[in-house]
Amino acid sequence: MRGSKTQKQSLGIYAANFPVRVDTDVSILHYPQKPIVRSFTYDTLNIYPSGQNIVVAIMPYEGYNMEDAVVLNKASVERGFGRSTYFRPYTSVELNYAGGLRDEICIPEKDVSGYRTEESYRYLEDDGIVYPEAELDESDVVIGKISPPKFLSEAREISIQTKKENSAAVRQEEKGVVDGIFITQDNEGNKIVQVRLRDQRIPELGDKFSTPHGQKGVVGAIVAEEDIPFTARGVRPDLIFNPHGIPSRMTVGYLLELLAGKNAALSGKIMDASAFSGTELDTLENNLSKMGFKFDGKETLYNGITGKKMPVRIYIGNMYYLKLKYMVSNKMHARASGKIALLTRQPIEGRSRGGALRLGEMEQEALVAHGASLLLKERYDSDKVIIHICSKCGAIAIDDKIHDKLICSLCNSTQIEPVEMSYAFKLLLEELQGMHILTKFDLKNKYE
Repeated sequence: MRGSKTQKQSLGIYAANFPVRVDTDVSILHYPQKPIVRSFTYDTLNIYPSGQNIVVAIMPYEGYNMEDAVVLNKASVERGFGRSTYFRPYTSVELNYAGGLRDEICIPEKDVSGYRTEESYRYLEDDGIVYPEAELDESDVVIGKISPPKFLSEAREISIQTKKENSAAVRQEEKGVVDGIFITQDNEGNKIVQVRLRDQRIPELGDKFSTPHGQKGVVGAIVAEEDIPFTARGVRPDLIFNPHGIPSRMTVGYLLELLAGKNAALSGKIMDASAFSGTELDTLENNLSKMGFKFDGKETLYNGITGKKMPVRIYIGNMYYLKLKYMVSNKMHARASGKIALLTRQPIEGRSRGGALRLGEMEQEALVAHGASLLLKERYDSDKVIIHICSKCGAIAIDDKIHDKLICSLCNSTQIEPVEMSYAFKLLLEELQGMHILTKFDLKNKYE
């Protein structure tokens, strides 16, 4: 059960006609292989492969593979292990509106409202669409478009027609190369432009890998080949897996697959891993002995850094590893000040919308425990607002624009004090007042 969950998230070739498809959020693995240890169901289903056969050693490595993390061999990554391409489509439609107005796909001119910078449009050709193989970065325009004003009344009142900038640009924190451009029409005769971007993804720290046994983990370190332990025959593992992930999870299949994989790689034969009828453990052990290896799959390893022989024998073999679709470059996100929600004036949510990271109640407690009061003050003033309050009766004062003074709306007092508070709290007060509940403040000097 756990394994099939992982299999669904793995990268391979999802469709044979992927070059002519425009799908959202898909990846293609560059060098997929069929597993060398497989069951009869795998051959029966005849599916596209979605992983690679690699050499795995089970041992800790300098603490970099703690808690399910894995250590990768830099040389293996450079030779193409886990390399994939990520595709993302951008779509724009030339819509026809009522009153003969329509969108226009073109390079927007400087007088258009919402014009970006000249730099943003540098990859567009005369038709307003980017050219193939252009290397785009964040916020570069892919499809230039201008739209007519939203409300017809606006356009009639103003003599010149104000057009709005409505281009499709590369998403925040993304980049890519223009891979394909598709221009079609819908049933109403509107022009549809679809541009597909591709981005080569080389395994990096934080990318997720897994085995068909559900032993998933992220990359904790990518280590230079010369620092990785090697066997007496000079074999260096592509991946180092931590032994602590096995006893509590009881994934005996993991250990068996390593042994069977070693058999398959040495004999050049596909190993049968079918349930109830697959190759027996004894057969695997006997075969290894016949080929001049230790029957239990363990080997003497030498430390890659010191060159010394390790005092323990290490379980090492071949295994089918999957690269999963969760990559750190799709999740990385940080922000300073930026867009805010209209209602609460607090930063908006979500990576795709350029939102902020919420510092919640529990994070606040951690900062309180550290006594980091200035940091707390800085983090919790995203919707700071100054409200004027009457120090006589505690009601919210109003700004008398005619006489240019602040005055209390209840008792006409001019003893008004500015008080700093969160805009969300001010909103609560106004909602209470909207329900005819009068809220009053009792002001006190904070140093008393």
